[in-house]
Amino acid sequence: MDLVIRDVRVVDGTGGPSYRADVGLTGGRIAAIRREGDRSPAGSHVLDAQGLALSPGFVDMHAHSDLALLRDPDHSAKAAQGVTLEVLGQDGLSYAPADDRTLDEVRKAITGWNGDGSDVAFDWRTVGEYLDRLDRGFGGRGIAVNAAYLIPQGTVRAYAMGWEDRPPTAAELTRMKRLVAEGLEQGAVGMSSGLTYTPGMYAADAELTELCRVVAAHGGYYCPHHRSYGAGALAAYQEMIALTREAGCALHLAHATMNFGENKGRAPELLALLDEALAGGADITLDTYPYTPGCTTLVALLPSWASEGGPEAVLARLRDDATAEAIRHHLEVTGSDGCHGVPVDWDTVEISGVTAPGLAGFTGRRLDGWTTARRLLIEDRLGTTILQHVGHEENVRAIMRHRVHTGGSDGILQGAKPHPRAYGTFPHYLGRYARELGVLSLEEAVAHLTSRPAARLRLPDRGLVREGYRADLVLFDPDTVAAGATFEAPRTLPTGIPHVLIDGRFVVRDGRRTDVLAGRAIRRAPY
Repeated sequence: MDLVIRDVRVVDGTGGPSYRADVGLTGGRIAAIRREGDRSPAGSHVLDAQGLALSPGFVDMHAHSDLALLRDPDHSAKAAQGVTLEVLGQDGLSYAPADDRTLDEVRKAITGWNGDGSDVAFDWRTVGEYLDRLDRGFGGRGIAVNAAYLIPQGTVRAYAMGWEDRPPTAAELTRMKRLVAEGLEQGAVGMSSGLTYTPGMYAADAELTELCRVVAAHGGYYCPHHRSYGAGALAAYQEMIALTREAGCALHLAHATMNFGENKGRAPELLALLDEALAGGADITLDTYPYTPGCTTLVALLPSWASEGGPEAVLARLRDDATAEAIRHHLEVTGSDGCHGVPVDWDTVEISGVTAPGLAGFTGRRLDGWTTARRLLIEDRLGTTILQHVGHEENVRAIMRHRVHTGGSDGILQGAKPHPRAYGTFPHYLGRYARELGVLSLEEAVAHLTSRPAARLRLPDRGLVREGYRADLVLFDPDTVAAGATFEAPRTLPTGIPHVLIDGRFVVRDGRRTDVLAGRAIRRAPY
């Protein structure tokens, strides 16, 4: 064996009881698992586990590392958590497929998520070219962790018909369907939407259904950030279930939360809705992060009509006093669709990051009203990121127990004070919710973070500690594993995760990030 891990507690990802074993790795795969009493394999190198647990690498089902993986070879934000695979292209907005015009517009629209990209060479336009770029990584050596990609429906819509609030023509819909098909054929695992973000939110159900039929035909799944997590949350979940049932498409509900005062204690209603659909044969999974505040961009709160036409049109409306007053009224009185149909409570909105250096003093502050919000939007050119303190702990715990639940950080890495979920989601599940609170057993928590997402992604050789499977593995201390990241110090790395391997190579060893770049693009399996 290349490496033998001796006397380790194997938490294999099935959810079943853990067991003691020696585990041998060869050629980037798990070659031997010898339980107590069996003869241990010999190895060129031996690691004494010394009370550690061994699990499959964690899968971040909702990541925003689309550019971070190309600008930061270290990427300890995820590698140090034990994440060995991230799913990119989330919330309907990312950087492929695109032409020059669309790429420029999308870069401006999601500067708050990923930065403006001025430090990245955008040498791709198609999904396949983006995946190839991930494969090459840094000097042909690869990237920090593996990555899969969802085709972003909002980007596809912008590419085919611009940022207009209208139904597509027959030709435009045909073009969108072709772009989605091409992206899937080039290796994307499915399609995402951001239905509170423009231009994706302008799509009616009939349009989304037609695109989902294409996704289903290629064996992918649909991952919507649906139309409301607030006033219309349950109806929005039902809409996505009905839409995908009609299209015959698998459904993965992104950051499946129940937020704002309207939804306090209502997670059981969501879970009953899911159980009814599952009993009827629906193929549904979901992801959540183990925190109550959400995170997005400040511009995302605006009503959809204010964002029609793209970023420059938004800025022009904000500069016009009469239009800005209409925007304020929708935000504070009517309840903007960008704020999930709920009138905004500025005291729940905390600035987590800005792009303009002169605005740095706002970071960490709660907004005191529309006047300040408008100033930030204009002077920061829509690049401001925010935390929204609108979640409920009882909902978080109830949803994470569900049998189709998986883990997703929704980690935005930009800003001086990002949400700690970007650096802490996976150890927080293991330390806080499994060990301290007992919401999940350790074995259950690991299954939620490994085999369940691997099954959704249709990965035949990942997500379990099993002979023949890829050696994407995490060694952690069940007694000490914990998120270091807090809201006060959100970039602090976790504790209790000394070793992480991808393809049998140490990307973290003895608690330190190595220079290994073992990550590659993970393409959709043939269907």
